[in-house]
Amino acid sequence: MNRKQIRKSLAMLACAAMLSVNASAQKNVKAPEPVLPLPEQKQVDWQKMETYAFIHFGLNTFNDREWGYGDSDPKTFNPTHLDCEQWVKTLIAAGMKGVIFTAKHHDGFCLWPFEGNDYNVSKSPWRGGKGNVVRELADACKKYGLKFAVYLSPWDRSRAEYATPDYLPYFYAQLRDLLTNYGEVFEVWFDGANGGDGYYGGAKDQRTIDRKNYYNYPRIFEILDEIQPNAVVFGDGGPGCRWVGNEKGFAGETNWSFLRKGEVYPGYPRHTELTYGHADGNQWTAAECDVSIRPGWFYHPEEDSRVKSPEQLVDLYYRSVGHNATFLLNFPVDRDGLIHPIDSANAIAYHNIIQRELSNNLVAGMKARVSSERGGQFTAKALTDNSWDTYWATPDGVTTGDIEFRFKKAQRMNRIMLQEYIPLGQRVKKFSVEYLDNKGQWQTVEQPEETTTIGYKRLLRFATVVSKGIRVRILDSRGPLCINNIGVYDGGKDAQLTWSKAAESIKSLPFTVVKKTADEVIIDLGEAKDITTLQYLPDQSDHRKGLVHTYSISTCDANGNVQKTLKKDEFSNIQNNPILQTVTFPTVKTRYLKFKAERMVKAGEKMNYEKLGIN
Repeated sequence: MNRKQIRKSLAMLACAAMLSVNASAQKNVKAPEPVLPLPEQKQVDWQKMETYAFIHFGLNTFNDREWGYGDSDPKTFNPTHLDCEQWVKTLIAAGMKGVIFTAKHHDGFCLWPFEGNDYNVSKSPWRGGKGNVVRELADACKKYGLKFAVYLSPWDRSRAEYATPDYLPYFYAQLRDLLTNYGEVFEVWFDGANGGDGYYGGAKDQRTIDRKNYYNYPRIFEILDEIQPNAVVFGDGGPGCRWVGNEKGFAGETNWSFLRKGEVYPGYPRHTELTYGHADGNQWTAAECDVSIRPGWFYHPEEDSRVKSPEQLVDLYYRSVGHNATFLLNFPVDRDGLIHPIDSANAIAYHNIIQRELSNNLVAGMKARVSSERGGQFTAKALTDNSWDTYWATPDGVTTGDIEFRFKKAQRMNRIMLQEYIPLGQRVKKFSVEYLDNKGQWQTVEQPEETTTIGYKRLLRFATVVSKGIRVRILDSRGPLCINNIGVYDGGKDAQLTWSKAAESIKSLPFTVVKKTADEVIIDLGEAKDITTLQYLPDQSDHRKGLVHTYSISTCDANGNVQKTLKKDEFSNIQNNPILQTVTFPTVKTRYLKFKAERMVKAGEKMNYEKLGIN
């Protein structure tokens, strides 16, 4: 072998040795230590679903109610064209990854033939008493690849034994039945509404319970772990995922996936905390944003003109999934047993807008400039490789960092997506986004949100810029940074920055309020007129003051002396969903009308409202 060949061989050996050393060094770089609390794998898998659907359907659908008392006749349940495959196909077209079904709402009516009672679909004329809505939906989900889950209300306004220990075996039996016979479920949904007025086996009564202890939730969790160990449990305080503290469909811009263990329970009075999580929490309990595509949760024909627009749904997506939560969108199935075509069209249009706005990642596959790297496999390359399991990390003790992209030519941009590798914990406490101006100076993008937490996913909409550079600066964190994905997008030159809600409009006959007290309003129409409707828009402020729970509407004289009571009922769910309430009654001719609060949501508060309308 001549000297030239020897030198070549030695060089090759040296190169191989260097590659071996580098590969060994990569393997020897330790991952960052976890920052507690941490999610279980099933919680990570659940959050990756991002968007899924609610279906509210039952006796309420046919009796024009939101919360039935438990006294509606099962014979009124008779959807003539029920088609669960239509539901599933619609949901898939709208981008949903799963569906949660109200197998039993507060009225106690079971949408499957539960053998433990006589208040179920077998007592209805639908399918000749042989039907099972839970079965039909579970089978349709399996056929089309949609994940399935169940809502089972702990409250039951139809059971005589409710609020006594005797109710619990009945409730546990329902839970076991649903979890055993309908395949795998990804979530079990327990409502926080528990106790109050009801029919209770024929006795019109009011029952109260110890919401924290009555149901013995530790026992319920044992049943779930035994039968459905991969199901995430929803509740005000989790433990799997939490209510976001409102029924408007959004999470806070600052949103921690933590709660203080054992503090939050069904009906938790400080529910506004749940919109943001507990920064000092020790239990991983990410938020789920539930909202209906209509004002109400169940179908009401008069709401056909009040379906949320595609643009409104887009805004909610950015403020739920884009705020480190999931998006649970409710579809009230109509009296035919179908998702209404308006709801379907708007949901599919919303999904198409999201797909369009986030389809073109301008930095996919690019190598970012970063302020520091941990080394090994934890380099900047992991930011744009479209892999969940790889991530850029900073060295121990480094809790700030910059991520910068430069383009050969100016790009139009107005959306950015950031993800933390949450199996190691949620870390980022504050960040900012900047772009290069025409003078080569970094400027903060124009956008209306706090840039604090990231978590599983943060989507930020900002005013359109055309620039050769964009930079994310992470300014504070609970530990070394672990960022596994970043995307920069052009959502179109007309992509909305925010969506502004229009005020609820009420068309009304002219009237004056001639008397208003702590619990009633006397309305003067000026002359005797035929009327059939009162509309009540509750206080729309965040404080929701003066909400009416139970009401009466009566004709009266000028002094408020009652002549004839037209309607007496409750405004169901008004505390969590203070939407426009429309009350209809048989046509009556009167000049004066009394609207009286028989009971307030919060005892002692004065009756309040945003608007009233008479028609």
